[in-house]
Amino acid sequence: MNEVIQILLKLSQEIKTIKSYLEVFKKTRLEKFNEAWIDGQDVMQVLHISKRTLQSLRDSGVLPYSRLNGKFYYKLSDIENILESNYSILKSGSHGN
Repeated sequence: MNEVIQILLKLSQEIKTIKSYLEVFKKTRLEKFNEAWIDGQDVMQVLHISKRTLQSLRDSGVLPYSRLNGKFYYKLSDIENILESNYSILKSGSHGN
């Protein structure tokens, strides 16, 4: 009888562990779904780029996108990542002096 209780306690703990993993998985999927998206026009205005430059970023795979009914949409986080990865600090004296 004691062995059965021990097995049930162990099983209960394993179920709790699985439940916590599932809750984390569900939360991360919801966060991805709720992420902000903007359309191409907004991207061009924010980055001060042309339609052709935006197309080049898409075509080269630099900027991931989603297309719905002929309109392109972009994740704000992808745009931020591109800006961060291309961030550089100019060394003093190398800027026109």
